[in-house]
Amino acid sequence: MCLACRIARPGADLRRFVQGYVAPEHPVMREVTASIEAATGTRLADAPPGTDGCSIPAFAIALRALALAFARVATGTGLAPDHARAALRLRQAVAREPWMVWGTGRPDTLVMQRLGERVFMKVGAEGMYCAALPERGLGVAIKIDDGNNARAAEVAIAAVIEALVALDDGEREFMRGFSNVTLRNWRGIEVGALRASASLRNALGVNAAAN
Repeated sequence: MCLACRIARPGADLRRFVQGYVAPEHPVMREVTASIEAATGTRLADAPPGTDGCSIPAFAIALRALALAFARVATGTGLAPDHARAALRLRQAVAREPWMVWGTGRPDTLVMQRLGERVFMKVGAEGMYCAALPERGLGVAIKIDDGNNARAAEVAIAAVIEALVALDDGEREFMRGFSNVTLRNWRGIEVGALRASASLRNALGVNAAAN
C-alpha cells in the first residue's frame, strides 16, 4: 500500500507521517526520493546531496533529466500508472490554486493564473526554473548563473512559454511583460532592462517550428 493510501485510511496517525518528514530516512522523504528517481531516471544514491531552503534533501540532477521529469509530469508518459495519475492531479490542483506555489504577485502564480493548465512551472534556488507544457508534451529545465536572484531565469522561461505555448494576443502581451522587463530605481526612473536576447528568441523559433 502506498504512503498516501496509508495516510488516508481511517484512524491513521497523521503525526507519524508529519513529524521529522524532512529527514532523508523518513517514510515521506523515501516516497519523494523514489518518485524523483522514477521521473528523472536518475539514481539519487549516486547524486551529490544537499539541503534546500525548506530543509528537505536536494540532489544534483542533470538538466536533461530534470526536463525529462517535467515532460513526464506533462504527459504521464514513462511514469507508472499511479505516478501518472498523481502528476495529472498535481497539475490540476496547481492550476486551481497557483498562489500555493509561490505566493502573491510572483511570476509562477501570475502566469499559471492566466494560462491555467497549459503551463505548470516552478522557480528553484540559484537561477533555476522548470516547467511542464502539457499541450506540447514538453518539459523545460533552465539554469542561469545569476545566483539566488531569479530575474534572468524568469525572462528566459517567459520567452520559452511565448515560443512554445499557444497564446492569444492578450496572453502574448502579458507574457512579454516577463520577457522584456523595464528596470526602474526607487524614484521610478528607468535605469535599464532585462530582455530575452534575439539569439534566444531565434533559437526558440527554430525549435518551435521543429516540434
